[in-house]
Amino acid sequence: MDVNAAVAAAAAIAGVLTGVIAMLAFRWSEREQKRPTRTSLHTDPVLPPGVDTVLSVLRSSAVVLDEADGVVKASSAAYALGLVRGGKLAVEPMLQMARDTRRDGEIRQVELDLPRRGNGRGEALAVSARVAPLGSRLVLLLVEDLTEARRIEAVRRDFVANVSHELKTPVGALSLLSEAVMDASDDPEAVERFAGRMQIEATRLTNLVQELIDLSRVQNDDPLDDAEPVRVDELVAEAIDRCRQQAGTKQITMAAGGTADLHVRGNRGQLAAALGNLVENAVNYSPARTRVGIAARRVGAPGGDLIEIAVTDQGIGISERDKERVFERFYRVDPARSRATGGTGLGLAIVKHVVASHGGEVTVWSAEGQGSTFTLRLPESGPARDRAPRYHDRAGTGDETERSSSSPHTSPYETLPAPEVLP
Repeated sequence: MDVNAAVAAAAAIAGVLTGVIAMLAFRWSEREQKRPTRTSLHTDPVLPPGVDTVLSVLRSSAVVLDEADGVVKASSAAYALGLVRGGKLAVEPMLQMARDTRRDGEIRQVELDLPRRGNGRGEALAVSARVAPLGSRLVLLLVEDLTEARRIEAVRRDFVANVSHELKTPVGALSLLSEAVMDASDDPEAVERFAGRMQIEATRLTNLVQELIDLSRVQNDDPLDDAEPVRVDELVAEAIDRCRQQAGTKQITMAAGGTADLHVRGNRGQLAAALGNLVENAVNYSPARTRVGIAARRVGAPGGDLIEIAVTDQGIGISERDKERVFERFYRVDPARSRATGGTGLGLAIVKHVVASHGGEVTVWSAEGQGSTFTLRLPESGPARDRAPRYHDRAGTGDETERSSSSPHTSPYETLPAPEVLP
């Protein structure tokens, strides 16, 4: 009896010890699984909480590197710029910056010029790279594309330089002429001649300042804030009246035709200035006893009908090389003629900005010695109207009147190229 009790007690004690040992082994195993190993430190990097969300909303390209220079996280912009390829950072200077920052923990920043992806041709990418430590094991690289900012800054510098040069010319001329007037104070004929030149230079200076003001206004103002329906007929009539005197002096006939009762929506003053600049250029760059034509029509487009206003001349024409630059500020196809006519080189730049701000475009067709056609395309405004073409005639020079008619596929100006069929 005592022997059986002893055996039972021993068995119970052994069972309890076995359970305790098993429980301790389970706890130890669980703790070992949770403990990070040396291998896991290198193969399973984890971003600190919230970093992934912050990187996803940054405008800069973001790349996170681990201890082995492997890419842990990269934004889509970083791939688009070609910073990351094959899971590695592909820009050696940035990679070296990351290694230096990982070593000493200092934040570094540098500006670099990177070749474009593909064949490497064209303008290089200007970027600003900033590297900072992210925790104890990771490095964060932020890259901002500065290409557009540098281009705008270059345009601004060129603009200031060009303005300074253009202002210096008439101001210098006025200074010299005033000295000449003082020296010729006892010669009435010389004084009158110099005073006339001073008046010409003063007019040139006034026109330049006014066009600078107009260009600044069309760049900064939104014409659609105070937009209204504008009759194309009225814009054409105003442009013709603006240039009637110059055309009469050169015996240039101005003929207007096309579809009547068309409307566009926008700022009337800006649209009138844009069309007036085109007509004025056509008159200034046309030989005597030629014609300038203005035609308007409606054309279909996927996003809604457009109104085309074409200004055609029989002038000197524009070369292929110059056609790409005629809308640049202060660019002149014929500088000598611009000086003679008082042109500032800002007229077509104003046209381009006005049309773009109204949701349209301006195109040019030209051949040297054959003339040019500038075409404005603007969204139509107003209720639906009969689509059958209706034509009107209005023409004038200083002393004569000419009637013009047209069909949808012929020119209303006889020998002038028809805007409808120009490339």
